[in-house]
Amino acid sequence: MPIDAGEPVPATPDAYSGLVFMGGPMSVNDDLPWIAPLLALIHAAAADGVPLLGHCLGGQLLAKALGGSVGRNPVKEIGWGSVRVLDTAVASDWFGEVKSFESFHWHGETFAMPPAAERILESAWCANQAFALGPHLALQCHVEMTEAMIQSWCEVGGEEIAAAAASPAVQTPERMRALNPANLPALRAVADHLYGRWIQGLRR
Repeated sequence: MPIDAGEPVPATPDAYSGLVFMGGPMSVNDDLPWIAPLLALIHAAAADGVPLLGHCLGGQLLAKALGGSVGRNPVKEIGWGSVRVLDTAVASDWFGEVKSFESFHWHGETFAMPPAAERILESAWCANQAFALGPHLALQCHVEMTEAMIQSWCEVGGEEIAAAAASPAVQTPERMRALNPANLPALRAVADHLYGRWIQGLRR
């Protein structure tokens, strides 16, 4: 549902078994007409027990709607980078036997934990890479990537990559593409596991 292109935000979560929110180039702190109603929808869904899943901007929307905050990350992260699963029961419940993996990143902001949420994933450049709160999962990193998506993002975001080249966590498009064959299959396996775990909580 492309709400940033004018599609209306649902007034309630009643028609949905779960809600998934993807990434985007904007900030949750921007003064955009769809952000306030979307935050209200997320808050209502959480109160009603409808599972929520957020990727990057989507994860930041979940954080803000559930009582956290979103602000600038110490450095911009663009490209492949290692993330570590925290050694907690909740983290293991979501990630199974996986302890670390190469994920894809494209963000300059990050979220702070909402009340009662548990941090479950971190990287060297961003402490809060994911949190869980009951059936809800918020990701700062991108586990949903494909080779075609990475190629497209590099083409659209070429100027952003160049402007952030001084960041130690930003890779060139050439470096990202070179790492795709080694990293994408394992990332798909992680995504399959996470999505399978999240689906278990869907309201039937």
